[in-house]
Order: sequence, then C-alpha cells, then structure tokens
Amino acid sequence: MIKICISGSSGKMGSRIIELAKEDTDLHVCGSFDVVDENPEQFVENTDCLIEFTTPQATMEHLELCEKHKKAMVIGTTGLSDAERAKIEAVSSKIPIVFSPNMSIGVNLLFKMVSDAAKVLGPEYSVEIVEAHHVQKKDAPSGTAKEMASIIKDIKGDMEIPIESVREGETVGEHTVTFESNVDLIEITHSAKTRDIFVKGALQAAKFIATKKSGLYTMKDVLAL
Repeated sequence: MIKICISGSSGKMGSRIIELAKEDTDLHVCGSFDVVDENPEQFVENTDCLIEFTTPQATMEHLELCEKHKKAMVIGTTGLSDAERAKIEAVSSKIPIVFSPNMSIGVNLLFKMVSDAAKVLGPEYSVEIVEAHHVQKKDAPSGTAKEMASIIKDIKGDMEIPIESVREGETVGEHTVTFESNVDLIEITHSAKTRDIFVKGALQAAKFIATKKSGLYTMKDVLAL
C-alpha cells in the first residue's frame, strides 16, 4: 500500500483528494496539512508521496522537504514562474516528480489531439485558445491553456496564439482550441464537470511515481500516451 500525504488539505482540491484517496484500497492517507501549518516536515517524513496543489511559494518550500527526505511528489500547482519550474526540474534528478499543468485524464488526451491537429493542419490555419474558470482562480491564462499553446508552437514554430481567459461563477474548467482557415473551422474542447477528474488523475499519478527512483514525469508518462 502506498502512503500519501496531501498538502493544502483545507482547499477544494486537497480536501477532495483526501476523500477519494480513502476509497482507494491501494492508497493510505498517512497525513495532510495546510500551507499555514508550522511544521509540514513531520508529515513529509512519513509518506511515500506528497500530493501538492497549493501556491507556488508553498510548493517550492515543500519541494525542498521532499528533496531532503527523498520523497516522491505529484505537483499540480499552477502559476509557477520559469525559475520555479527550473527548480522542479533540477530537483527531479534526485527524487521522482510528476509535474503537470492539468492532472485530468481527459485534458491530457486533449493535449495529444491538439498535437495531432497541429501536425496535420498547415500554415493557412490560424489558432486561438479560450479558457474559462471560476472567479477564484488567480492565474490567467491557465496552465492548461499555456501548455496547449506550447505544444502547438513546438510543432509550428513561434507563431502568435491569442489566449482569451474568462473568470466567472463556479466554472470548473473549460478549454477550447480553434484551428481556422478560409475553408473550414475545427474546434477541440474539453469541459470539466467536477474537480474529481483532477483528483483521480493525481491519485493515479501518485501510484505511478511512488515506485520510481528519480526523474521528471508528466501525465503523458502516467497515462502512456
């Protein structure tokens, strides 16, 4: 049985991860803490894998603890800077980490579909991305939207890809990428109904990463896409 610890336990994601993990016979929740707790180290010491959906600052602090105690991490935190991403990559040479802007199985399939479309559709197609989330989401554009743009640019070169961000109501997460030419329009959309899709992906990632020695992985690796 894999021992997991959840950071940000009072948040919407953290609390739901705890609930669903308790229903999984392959997992044992050995601890949880919030970002305001004074001593998260005691929880990190006793886990196999820390699941992290908090703030960039807290994530960097907990990354250091996992590095110190040689513990695996699943990081779903968004809004990280380039320097913070580089730090995660550097630490992954010592501990195993799954780092993804979106833990949803469906969204990671979306990434593959976007990649396939970008490879097939020629330069006559312009590309736009629209993403919508709840009003509490602080970062914009979303990490998922930026990842889609990055996937397309890696294939097509450094083209201009406008991203429209909408923040309204309790929208869990919607992403649409549009490829448009003079003769047709292709839309690829994913709409999350509940946060459970991210939670289930994170738990699957924890099972995947707990047996690894080191390395930086994404949900593409977890799902073998």
